Amino acid sequence: MAADSDGWRAAAGMHLDGFLESLRHERRLSPHTASAYRRDLTDFIDWCARQGIGGFAALDGEHLRRYAAHAHRAGLAPRSIQRRLSALRTFFGYLIREGELRHSPATDVRAPKGAKRLPEALDVDRMARLLEAPSGAGGEGSLDVRDRAILELFYSSGLRLAELVGLDLPDLDLRDRTVRVLGKGSKTRIVPVGARAVGAVGAWLTVRAGLAREDEAAVFVGRSGRRLGARAVQLRVEAWARRHGLDVHVHPHLFRHSFATHLLESSHDLRGVQELLGHANISTTQVYTHLDFQHLARIYDEAHPRARRRSR
Repeated sequence: MAADSDGWRAAAGMHLDGFLESLRHERRLSPHTASAYRRDLTDFIDWCARQGIGGFAALDGEHLRRYAAHAHRAGLAPRSIQRRLSALRTFFGYLIREGELRHSPATDVRAPKGAKRLPEALDVDRMARLLEAPSGAGGEGSLDVRDRAILELFYSSGLRLAELVGLDLPDLDLRDRTVRVLGKGSKTRIVPVGARAVGAVGAWLTVRAGLAREDEAAVFVGRSGRRLGARAVQLRVEAWARRHGLDVHVHPHLFRHSFATHLLESSHDLRGVQELLGHANISTTQVYTHLDFQHLARIYDEAHPRARRRSR
């Protein structure tokens, strides 16, 4: 059995490598997403080996349901189980194209439904406090100038973290106040850049000239003069928020959520916000209508004479 299990893992591992390589070319998969796919699919392959399943062709829907139940008993949240089943469906689609499977065993398998989590967002006042926070007594150093430009651009244009770190100098048009973004699925979109962000990015580009290496095209660079990585941006955003006393966990995607929420509160133009965010499906954008309603409901509770509780 051990030899069979080793053979299963080796063969499955080769298919997994080919699958991830195809996604890198077809979808320009980020390293983070590729790592998540590998982790989830390796867990499934290991489970199959322990169950004595001899190959992908032997799988059926019942195996997938048992695997989902196993993951649930192990403490995996419904959203995580949904993510794993989604990864498996994509993987099985690849195996069908490669002639290793005739049909997907996951077609009729449904993951347990979890509570829908709404994205967090900073209110307008706290966002302004964060972005307009003064620097130390010694003024802004070059990295502070860069970090302020990063925060302003995140909030001004609703960029994803990967989109921001992937920006090259030709993508910026500060005169036209736009930025060209390469989003998910290699889809390009043009996004407006607000006046505050234009000023902050312009100030950074002046400083950048003395930091970046001559052959470096990235808009945002680190001390080495090379492109700033995603993890470095996350750490700098967190440090900025701590330094200025914000009482919530601040991360890059929080700016995107706040961007969408504040635009929707002001414009109520769901299609427009969808375009700016680069969402392929409007249902993805509709989550922000729940945030908008929560905001309105809170105002109602605080302001309407019939909504306020009477003191006893």
